[in-house]
Amino acid sequence: MKTLRRMGNWLYDRAGLAPLHRFLHEHKVPPEVGRSRKGWYYVFGQALVFVFLAQVITGAALALHYIPAPDHAWDSLNYLNTEVFWGGFVRGLHFFGASAMVLLVFVHMSRVFLTGSYKFPRELNWISGVVLLLLTLAMAFTGQLLRWDEDGISTVAVAATMAGRVPVIGSHLMELIMAGESIGGATLSRFFALHVIVLPLLIFAVIGFHLFLVVRNGISEPPEAGKRVDRTSYRAWYERRKNEGGSTYWPDATWREMVFVAFVFSTILGLALAFGAKGPGPPPDPAAVEAIPDPDWFFLWYYSLIWYKPAALDQLVLVWLPILLIPALLLLPILFSGGERHPGRRPWAVFLVGASFLMWATLTVLGARPYWVPDFETEPVAEEVLRDAPAEARTGAGVFHFRGCQFCHVVLGEGGTYGPDLTTAALRLSPEEMAVRIIVGIGNMPAYHGQLTAAEVEAILAYLRWAADLHDPANEEGR
Repeated sequence: MKTLRRMGNWLYDRAGLAPLHRFLHEHKVPPEVGRSRKGWYYVFGQALVFVFLAQVITGAALALHYIPAPDHAWDSLNYLNTEVFWGGFVRGLHFFGASAMVLLVFVHMSRVFLTGSYKFPRELNWISGVVLLLLTLAMAFTGQLLRWDEDGISTVAVAATMAGRVPVIGSHLMELIMAGESIGGATLSRFFALHVIVLPLLIFAVIGFHLFLVVRNGISEPPEAGKRVDRTSYRAWYERRKNEGGSTYWPDATWREMVFVAFVFSTILGLALAFGAKGPGPPPDPAAVEAIPDPDWFFLWYYSLIWYKPAALDQLVLVWLPILLIPALLLLPILFSGGERHPGRRPWAVFLVGASFLMWATLTVLGARPYWVPDFETEPVAEEVLRDAPAEARTGAGVFHFRGCQFCHVVLGEGGTYGPDLTTAALRLSPEEMAVRIIVGIGNMPAYHGQLTAAEVEAILAYLRWAADLHDPANEEGR
């Protein structure tokens, strides 16, 4: 023990840890933060810092084996999963750590918003937090493409298309994201550099600035109903409250943060052990990208919104909503720096957080089995349904399923919902119109010219005519 004590004293002296020691033992926080149960509301920010540091460590370990080249990226991840000792586990830690970062930054900002902690004198705290939110989402987004599988490429392709809709600069944003006119090796190199170097350095800088502001302006005290923020007297009042009745950051407030950090890391560890690495999925074909994204869960809500919203709201939802939302978040503390902080006196704030959570949860659940993804497990139409069908229609039903038409279209209750239900299509369209749409394609439906023979097209049309006859009110047999 004496040897360890001497080593500790040597490190304490040589590393100049005295100022840090004094800060931890002398820095005061409001009494509710250190001694009250309300102190548990303040643990999310510190956990976010520790999870980010863990992400840097696991990311550095993965970068030692990852090859950011189109011909090797997918193979290098499979090599990590199967050949490197604990490689798949470390990839799992990194994925679930990214999930924890996204969750924590949203929960932390929701707490700050609900308690009005963005108001005077902490306006810059909020603004730097918004920047940190955007950087965290950018890290999560760039990480998807590094898996270099179909899901990662299609997700980025759709995001680039959405960016291309921005007025004036849309084409430049699209080219900036893809590092060219299409997704390829340059895109992967750019995303790797952003994910491994640029974004982590920016996050380090913003976290450092954010922590400086927390120390400079102090941790916001829990709000009291009826007590408004007075810019002229708040700082003096806060210092008196903190110094006269406050508690020290260490250990009064720190122990809760450490308990929560331990809980977060235990959860990440358990998920990584239980589920392992995320992907990679099927290897990509960058020259034939289909816009059928299956993004990571933290972006699933937005892709659900893209597909479920009415077509008439495309420009509003996909362009103007993001353009207006980010400045609104940045300007929030400037426009509303005073007034009440208690959520009971700010029902609009509670409504916004609650409505946002409800929208996110609903869209995420809808996206868990999205209608825009073909149903590759759909079964052929049951034999008893086709019992009375003519021979050509029965043949057409087989072609319709075998050639994948049924993956996207429902006929007689079987099929995917990516495309429209075709059970009654023959009541609306002539055989010639349907044949043209099959051969030439329409909208998101690809052209089947050269993939289907003339006999197969005729068989499909016979099947669709027969299915429509079953549902034709004018047909005696369809009643």
